[in-house]
Amino acid sequence: MRIFVNDKPLDLLSYEELDGRKNYESIYHQADELLNQVQWNDDVLFHEPSHDLIIKILYVLRTRKLKDLDSITLVTKDKSTLKKFVKSRFMIIKAAGGVVTNQKNKVLLIFRLGKWDFPKGKFEKGETPEQCAVREVEEECAIKVRSKKHLYNTWHTYTQNRKSILKKTYWYEMECIDDRNMTPQKEEGIEDIRWFYEPDAKIALVNSYPSMRFLFKQFIKNHPKPHIL
Repeated sequence: MRIFVNDKPLDLLSYEELDGRKNYESIYHQADELLNQVQWNDDVLFHEPSHDLIIKILYVLRTRKLKDLDSITLVTKDKSTLKKFVKSRFMIIKAAGGVVTNQKNKVLLIFRLGKWDFPKGKFEKGETPEQCAVREVEEECAIKVRSKKHLYNTWHTYTQNRKSILKKTYWYEMECIDDRNMTPQKEEGIEDIRWFYEPDAKIALVNSYPSMRFLFKQFIKNHPKPHIL
């Protein structure tokens, strides 16, 4: 499970999931009393973090910019308990969206709040994640789509009305079946919509959120290499 906290990736892993090929610049065991000495640089790994340590790590991530930090990994024998505790520190909000392609294998991006993004939105009462994803994409872009399969779930945090929010977004691969009336939904703050070939989408997403770049990497892994016509 990867959570983006203040745009920094926080990975919650079991020992079976720990990638032995990844090099961690700093590794800590039972680091509760040493947190003030932690080097917040590059990739940092904590073994079996206590609840108190997790709270302190989340506080540091949320309140400091940590420009030199690439990622933090928490590894434990009991991943389900770790995930449950981390999620208990936030109010959970759920949303859904789509990574949409057309017949030319172009990818659809929206421009909102000064960044390129994928269309998404919050659930309405009684909706399934897939129903929400299709509705939000069609509403925000004024197109018709067909959902193909579940792609990935992203998690990111933010603060709203002094509350710490953890947003879970369900993402689906979709194909566009009609974009003749494609128009950005201005009332949702969407300024532009464009189709991009994969290399151009990568460039556009430089001006995006780390969670969206990570999502696009998951899409590329699961999607045939586009053929540019």
